[in-house]
Amino acid sequence: MRALSSIYRLGVKELWSLWRDPIMLVLILFTFTGVIYTSAKAMPETLHMASIAVVDEDHSPLSRRIIDAFYPPLFAPPVMINSTQIDPGMDAGRYTFVLQIPQGFQRDVLARRPAEIQLNTDATRMTQAFSGSTYIQQIALGEVNAFIARRQGQNALPVELELRARFNPTLNKTWFGALTQIINQITLLSIILTGAALIREREHGTIEHLLVMPVTPFEIMASKVWSMSLVVLLASLLSIHLVVRGFLQVPIAGSLPLFFTGATLSMFATTSIGIFMATIARNMPQFGMLTVLVLIPLEMLSGGITPRESMPKLVQDIMLAAPTTHFVELGQAILFRGAGIDVVWPQFLALIVIGSAFFLIALARFRKVIVTMA
Repeated sequence: MRALSSIYRLGVKELWSLWRDPIMLVLILFTFTGVIYTSAKAMPETLHMASIAVVDEDHSPLSRRIIDAFYPPLFAPPVMINSTQIDPGMDAGRYTFVLQIPQGFQRDVLARRPAEIQLNTDATRMTQAFSGSTYIQQIALGEVNAFIARRQGQNALPVELELRARFNPTLNKTWFGALTQIINQITLLSIILTGAALIREREHGTIEHLLVMPVTPFEIMASKVWSMSLVVLLASLLSIHLVVRGFLQVPIAGSLPLFFTGATLSMFATTSIGIFMATIARNMPQFGMLTVLVLIPLEMLSGGITPRESMPKLVQDIMLAAPTTHFVELGQAILFRGAGIDVVWPQFLALIVIGSAFFLIALARFRKVIVTMA
């Protein structure tokens, strides 16, 4: 009971220290609000309300059909212009795409003569230009083929492939980006906050005060783990409800208590990593450099950004020792697919084993540093 009381009181001390650190508070606030929102809205190759104009010189049912195929949320409603307005409009940045349908286009299509459509693209908007051009080509060709088949009375093929998207029926990349960033930021802040807490005590000299108190290195380390984990859990919970569900309107398929249980197990390992790194670094700048070297591989190779299946087999095997790999798997399974404990229990078990190993390694290193300082 004395050990539990010491861990609790030391943890409360950590919370008060964090409350008096405005830079860390701003970091936490921005990480779980601005970073989540902007990252979700700026997913790679995301096409959202792209401006498009159409020069319809054919005025035929086929050209009208193609124009009507462009609608939100991928494209803004098409603006009808004439050919003399193309260059001024694109020079002014009013249109990202301008589709020009020439006169006699439908006649040439039905007569099986070569028919062309001109697509003008503002390539300075590189991401939208690349993905949007592909979308426009697919839409235009699809409408032409459907028009020909219907006009010529072609029978349907005996086998029809119907595509159904599970868990994200509208293929909205914001859903994926928001939830993935929640997982990544939990890992990021759990490492930074615990490591910074130890570095801050060493820089301020308060670690010497702890050494003369009747507390053990285990109690000091455990207090930092539970207090910083609590801060990250509360911040991520508010972010999911206010930013993800509120502003971004992203539905959560699974159980949030189950997800945060997995997050707690993951932070048991990542906070230990943060303390281990803080025992190696001598000051905050060194800790920042170590954080970059550790976080980039953890986030990029854990499957949150790039699918693990596309990585070399050796990298996949090595990353099984990283807590983020299992956290990403259980997080995506619960939040995206609504999985229960019967599906994610292997990841839970792996996090318990990995977290215990990292905690013992960090504790051994922490004791060594404490003895050296004493």
